Amino acid sequence: MTDATVHQPSASASKHAHSLLAADARTRKRNAAERRFRMYGIAAISVGLIFLVILLFTIIRNGIPAFTQTYITVEVELPEAKLDKKGNRDIADLKKVSTFGYAPLIDNAIFTKVQELGIETPFEKPKKMRSLVSASAAAQLRYMVLENPALIGTTVEFEVLGSSRVDGYMKGRVTRDSVARDKNIDAEHFDIVDAMAQDGSLARIFNWAFITGADASESRPEQAGIGVSMIGSFFMMLVVLGLSLPLGVAASIYLEEFAPKNRLTDLIEVNISNLAAVPSIVFGILGLAVFIQFMHLPQSAPLVGGLVLTLMTLPTIIISTRASLKAVPPSIRDAALGIGASKMQSVFHHVLPLAAPGILTGTIIGLAQALGETAPLLLIGMVGYIASNVPDGIAGGFLDPNSSMPAQIYEWSKRADPAYYERAWGGIIVLLLFLMTMNIIAIILRRRFERRW
Repeated sequence: MTDATVHQPSASASKHAHSLLAADARTRKRNAAERRFRMYGIAAISVGLIFLVILLFTIIRNGIPAFTQTYITVEVELPEAKLDKKGNRDIADLKKVSTFGYAPLIDNAIFTKVQELGIETPFEKPKKMRSLVSASAAAQLRYMVLENPALIGTTVEFEVLGSSRVDGYMKGRVTRDSVARDKNIDAEHFDIVDAMAQDGSLARIFNWAFITGADASESRPEQAGIGVSMIGSFFMMLVVLGLSLPLGVAASIYLEEFAPKNRLTDLIEVNISNLAAVPSIVFGILGLAVFIQFMHLPQSAPLVGGLVLTLMTLPTIIISTRASLKAVPPSIRDAALGIGASKMQSVFHHVLPLAAPGILTGTIIGLAQALGETAPLLLIGMVGYIASNVPDGIAGGFLDPNSSMPAQIYEWSKRADPAYYERAWGGIIVLLLFLMTMNIIAIILRRRFERRW
């Protein structure tokens, strides 16, 4: 027998008791909010990925046709009586025969091919075949003969570049109905195209000239290429890299490691941040005023474009470099100073190598941003210039008028012929490949040089 009293829980106490294994209403509400937030994040990422896939699909679908071109293979007779009347194979005499003398030879070759295939056509004169070939075909044949005068007097197999209408018909861009009012070609020409395509003398092949060639005039869209503007972008990037990297890194090191903290440095830091947000076309106006109107540098030159893009890229490189320097723990600096290293030794021997991955990444991202800029180049004339010739040497690469890839794409998108619109999409693919390569290099460099502490 004991005096201990067993206390039974009261009804009110059991009502307010909670188990650690059972979630109360407040916890359930919080968990539901977390699930909703997670769903919002997944939905946002999904929407972004969907739009990215649509964008890439559109670019690839519209741009891939630019990498193929229609060619017509014919047997062209090169009569000596017309191309070399004196028979001495003198280059000076051969050059007197203009493209007007070579165009009928191509017309006759296609007309003969049509007759051999037995194609019924209302065209009775060889000159009517000229609508099937590019306006540059005669110049290409003339150049081939001048390069090898021994071809005169023989019959050669020549791949003639098809006209933009024929190429568009082969790609489904041009139809018989769409050329009803076209003065350049008739629907009957497409009967010849179909027969020659079935015979194999007309076919679409990979268009290396689009990657390696130069821009062309409005009347020759089938000959236009992005190769020369790629060279212009390359020389501009050399200027940007050679100026922005040393200047940006030097300015960042001084501001982060050596500059005193006062109102002047605060003002400089604020202005650097503001410059990173300035519209790029403002830098184009500055480049026009300073480099062209005041310093009288050549207009449309990659050197001027590189200087303008350097001004635009410097704030980005300075900000990313300072962030990389700040990420290095202060203990690294203190340890170097503690064993007798000077301030400069601690920065250049210890801090800078550890910050190198971030510096390189920021530099490449800045270069990629500069590579895709068009607005600053509008003001210095690199958009209106037709890049038709490869620069002559390194000095010419910097000083001769040229264009850039984004400026070339912008110029093509303005032209009326649909073939140029197709080439604009193809140029976007080339530009994206360059940007992807630069970003991949940035990732590889970061992982290669990254050190953990």
